[in-house]
Formats: sequence, C-alpha cells, structure tokens
Amino acid sequence: MMAAYKIGVLYGDGIGPEIVRATVEVLTAAAERTADATFEWLELPMGWTAIEKYQDPLPERTKQALEHCHGWIMGPHDAAAYPAEYQHKRNPSGELRHYFDLYANIRPNKTMEGIKSVAGEADLVIFRENTEGFYPDRNMYTGTGEFMITPDVAISTGVFTKKAAERIAHAAFRMAMKRRKKVTIVHKANVIKLANGLFLNTCREVAKQYPEVAVDDYHVDAMAAHLVRRAKDFDVIVTTNMFGDILSDLAGELVGSLGMAPSINTSDDKGMAQAAHGSAPDIAGQNIANPIGEILSAVMLLDWLAERHADQALSGIARLVETAVQKTV
Repeated sequence: MMAAYKIGVLYGDGIGPEIVRATVEVLTAAAERTADATFEWLELPMGWTAIEKYQDPLPERTKQALEHCHGWIMGPHDAAAYPAEYQHKRNPSGELRHYFDLYANIRPNKTMEGIKSVAGEADLVIFRENTEGFYPDRNMYTGTGEFMITPDVAISTGVFTKKAAERIAHAAFRMAMKRRKKVTIVHKANVIKLANGLFLNTCREVAKQYPEVAVDDYHVDAMAAHLVRRAKDFDVIVTTNMFGDILSDLAGELVGSLGMAPSINTSDDKGMAQAAHGSAPDIAGQNIANPIGEILSAVMLLDWLAERHADQALSGIARLVETAVQKTV
C-alpha cells in the first residue's frame, strides 16, 4: 500500500506564506509524479495570524496537533516585531525546539552549479547542539538564564551537559559514516575550559565508538578563518549552540547565499524543516522571495523520515525535488 504521511504546515510571517506554499506545491507535485507516497497537509496557526486569532504566536493547539504529525514545515517568524507582551516568551522556533527537544540542528552547506561561491567547491554539514549553551530562551527548565544584577550589570548563564554533547556527537558521527568519514569538533576549550572542555572531551569519547571516522578539532575563531580559506576540506562539523549558529550562517554565505541555505531540527522522533534565513518583511507579499532554502529543508525532512520509517519512496521523492532544484538553478 502507498504510505501516507501527515505533515504540519506553519506558514509564519513575512515571506513565510510564499515560500512555504511553494514548498508544499513542489512536494505535492513530486509525490503525484512518483505515486509512491502521499502527504496529508495540516495547516496550523503560527506567528502574526496566530496572534490575531488566538492571542499567542504559537498556540497550544498547534503544539498538540504537531504531536500527531510525522514532521512539519515551518516558515520564518518575525518575533522581533511582535507586540511587547509577547517579547518575554520564547519565539515560535525556540519554543518548538524546546517543547519537542529538537536537539540536532543540521545545516548542510554545499556549492551548487550555477551559483557563484566565495569558498569555491565545498560540501559540508554542520551539526549544532540545539537545546542549551548560551541561549537563555531554551537552556532552563523554567525561567531564563539571564539576570540583571543592577541596571548596569547583566549575567548570562551557559548550560553544557554531557547528555547533550553525547547525543549531538552521535548524530554527527552517524552522518559522517554515510559521507567522507571525517568529523571536526569546534569549541573554545582553551578559554571556556570547563563547559567547552566537557563538550570537547565528550565528543572525543563518542568518537572512539566510530573508529573508521577521522577526527580533528579547532577553536571557533580559527575555524571561522579555516572555513573562509578552505571550506572544501571539511566534511561534518559538530559544535555548540551559539558557535553552530554563527558558523552555519558563515558557511551558508560562503557557498552561495544564506537565503538558499536549508536546515532541519530533529529529536529522536520529531523533525522540523526550517530554512536558515529570516522572514524578510521588506519583500513580503511580492512573490519575489527565493523558496529554495525552504524547499531543500523539506528535502532534508523527507530524507530523515525515509530513514526513520525505512521508506525508500520518500527518498525517491526527495531526489526528484533535489534534482529539479539543481536543474532549475
């Protein structure tokens, strides 16, 4: 029988409705072309439309509905422009990552024929730990990890655990086994000795379980320089939350454009496709935004679902869409 997958659709703000709608149309057409799997699209409120109707940018009903989806496609949000009463809450992306424990943010950066690349030829994947570090909107069970001691003194708490380092390291090494079998650990253990030292040492311990994989490590500042100079030499990079956020934006721009950079966020059983770029409100509604980042994020989600459900039909749809994007470019 043909498998059916329920996929949540969160249009979001700014250019979100345009690029998410394009993604749904492309995946629907690809599924019809292969006739090997079908998608049931479940549209759910998120962002400004949810504020207007439910007084919440990410209503509880949306999170509950996503519990019963195989995965979902999320458009960008414009949380910085939300009314003041919503500024103290996690933004929709941070809330979903926290609520579903989407601990792996996976961001591939690959040059594409027809797109000018600053870095020359490159094909690397950054695995960013997604649940803790110095991001105060998601590193605490309750409350946030920032404090104002006086009007002139702010303290921001970083949280680093062995558990989080272990699971992102395993995810990175599993990917490396399918690629060129090389993992680079990025850290700042020479200065943040306890927290980043724990991350580095834990990744090294995990590496012993993958003896076929070559391992090296770099301080994050040096890594930024190496990416600019020789991005083609790297395969899989694993790093902490903030470093991964910064380096993946750098790598995305180096290989072509951050506006085309795909990304997924996953736990062991949930997956969220979300392009790396923002909501670009200045060009919203003009139908000129490039949807490739969102489309390729959905391709990543299909590949993740294909592996999780052992369904080659999803891989076939993913390859059809990916090839179509490459040919179009």
